[in-house]
Amino acid sequence: MNAFEFTAGLWRYTGQAAWFFVTLPHEVADDIDEMTADSRRGFGSVRVEVTVGSTTWNTSIFPDTKSESFVLPVKKAVRLAEGLDEGADVAVHLTLVD
Repeated sequence: MNAFEFTAGLWRYTGQAAWFFVTLPHEVADDIDEMTADSRRGFGSVRVEVTVGSTTWNTSIFPDTKSESFVLPVKKAVRLAEGLDEGADVAVHLTLVD
């Protein structure tokens, strides 16, 4: 299985940049970790296709030691198109991309 569905909260990075992320649930992150252990890219990233609402885009998820999971960046265009604000619950469909 290389597709996952989950809902998680949207949060804002506390640094100077206005990046927003969703942290993957641990059970999803554990599965992805096992499936991609030998095929990760720079910074341990994993290429994915993501659908939130009616918006689909290609991006990467990144390992996050603080949460012991992966984080998914949610770009501004997606947040605007889907009406997402910080703290919103985001329903995510995520597929691993080779």
